[in-house]
Amino acid sequence: MRIKSLVAAMAAVASLAPIAVQAQSSSENPWMVRVRAVDLLWSNGQSGSVVQGANVKAKDQVIPEFDISYFFTKNIAAELVLTYPQTIQIDVGSNKLGTIKALPPSLVLQYHFTDFGAFKPYVGAGVNYTIFTSRNNLGNGAYSVDNSSFGAVGQVGMDYMFDKNWGLNVDLKYATMSTNVTTTATGANGGKLTLNPWMPAVGVTYKF
Repeated sequence: MRIKSLVAAMAAVASLAPIAVQAQSSSENPWMVRVRAVDLLWSNGQSGSVVQGANVKAKDQVIPEFDISYFFTKNIAAELVLTYPQTIQIDVGSNKLGTIKALPPSLVLQYHFTDFGAFKPYVGAGVNYTIFTSRNNLGNGAYSVDNSSFGAVGQVGMDYMFDKNWGLNVDLKYATMSTNVTTTATGANGGKLTLNPWMPAVGVTYKF
């Protein structure tokens, strides 16, 4: 079901391609890339208890991000958000429970406002599909997490363009992300770990 929903969302974005052919100026390249430094701030929570009576949390971190945008029109774009697999440290109180790795690509449909000169704000909404690896590293192998997590992404941001190609980008995203925890020895449900990161970021924009 999760995979079908992701494919459906991608198909919806792809269906805008005919608009691009008609509305995009023939003299304007539709591609844009950004490189960002992202402060990954986890909104920690749990339902059930991964470890009885414990407060489970993920450790915040700064990560690199690479984004590719395609403009169907001057206002409507799709952005693919990429990074490399991130190591997430899970703590119980002040003690380290272990680490998991997550690869969280996102696809966001954006609306760009174009009436403010060099200042170009935008809003976006889309889907996030997180692939978890190194899933059995919690509690020295006592716990494991699901293979993947499917969620929503919301985004606000702005580009300030210094010229027709280069600009400064400021961005904020919020993603829903959670995974079920399983007790390795028995297969019993160990609760749900909710991560739901806020992702404030700053970076460089290049418009082709």
